[in-house]
Amino acid sequence: MAVGEDLLWDAADHTMRRVPRLRRMAVVACCLGFFALVLWAESDVRWAASAAVAYVLAETAYWLWDRRRLVEARLVPDGAGVGAVLRLRRAGGRTTEHDPGEVVRVLVVHDNIDGSAKLRLHLRKRRLCFGRPGRPPVLTAWRRACPGADVGDRHARWGMPGIPD
Repeated sequence: MAVGEDLLWDAADHTMRRVPRLRRMAVVACCLGFFALVLWAESDVRWAASAAVAYVLAETAYWLWDRRRLVEARLVPDGAGVGAVLRLRRAGGRTTEHDPGEVVRVLVVHDNIDGSAKLRLHLRKRRLCFGRPGRPPVLTAWRRACPGADVGDRHARWGMPGIPD
């Protein structure tokens, strides 16, 4: 049986969004610098510098986490043409290949508001991969690609603000 390429997960956004993040960091740093200059004579302004440093550290940590998120998962034929491998592509551009038997659990979390979904992929050795938001995939494709995995979906645990669930 020949295996063709099967798209299992496709995120809505594949880019790293560096420019908006740098622009946002620059605007916050300028605003905090302006507040520091205005309040310099009247009070201690170390809070402004501390807030700017904390914000830059938080943005950097988020960037490091976000670049590891999955933007695409495909089932492709291996080099010998006998079986298939699971090819995972991350937002930072890194691509890894795994045996579909390494997949332990596939969980698709549906968003209650905009109809998108997020992927949580558990591999052996306690490796957990998060996917960026995208269209909800067909679960039968995951079940066929990874027969030993626990494949399921659920709705998010929150609803719209102000509306009880």
